[in-house]
Amino acid sequence: MSKYDTVLDPYFAALGDPTRRMILQRLARGKASVSELAKPHNMAMPSLMEHLKKLETANLITSKKEGRTRICELAPKAFTPAQNWLSEQCAIWEERQAYDDL
Repeated sequence: MSKYDTVLDPYFAALGDPTRRMILQRLARGKASVSELAKPHNMAMPSLMEHLKKLETANLITSKKEGRTRICELAPKAFTPAQNWLSEQCAIWEERQAYDDL
């Protein structure tokens, strides 16, 4: 991985917003319509759609039309990029800690 892996930028930017994290938590339980995702949030539909767009751009969710309804779901292996990066960082930190303890 390069020093500045730009693939992770939209991913962590998407995760940095509490509304988007709430949407991801809801989708972890299963598919949901856009209107269902909008219910707990006090915002206009265009604002919610912007959040969904950022989640899709980061490859965290997918959406498709089913009739007149747009259905969203977590993307397959949605959290793998963050898990891989965090695992790499943990290994570096643990190695450094082991070295510091010597």
